[in-house]
Amino acid sequence: MQLHQLDFKQKGSRRIGRGGKRGTYSGRGIKGQRSRTGARIRPAIRDLIKRIPKARGYEFKTIYSETAVIALRELNRAAQPGDLVTFAYLRRKGLMGPQKFVKIVATGTLDKKITVKGCPVSAGAKALIEKAGGRVLKTDERA
Repeated sequence: MQLHQLDFKQKGSRRIGRGGKRGTYSGRGIKGQRSRTGARIRPAIRDLIKRIPKARGYEFKTIYSETAVIALRELNRAAQPGDLVTFAYLRRKGLMGPQKFVKIVATGTLDKKITVKGCPVSAGAKALIEKAGGRVLKTDERA
């Protein structure tokens, strides 16, 4: 004989709260969330969601900084001699992401003659650019 050949009746679950020995509250107590039909305890994730500020104007900090910092060694690698380096040029070459501002700093060396226009440049980077034969122009100057 095997298990699937056995013939026995399964005992059903006890239905409580319908008169008889269990009474009206049926072991659930009188009031509250757990005494109701279909009651589910509030999940912990809901408490976390409710703690997030939802007032108008609230923003989480972005994962990007506002200013892209470009090192001279990156410019040396990407630029060709005689290039005019602008904000759009840096974006086009893929040297910066979605930042709104840029600053060129003196990390590394530069051995190409380039012209930087309309981008803030640190004092050390300006000295190295001019030492390589390049120029640093303001926004309104002509190249």
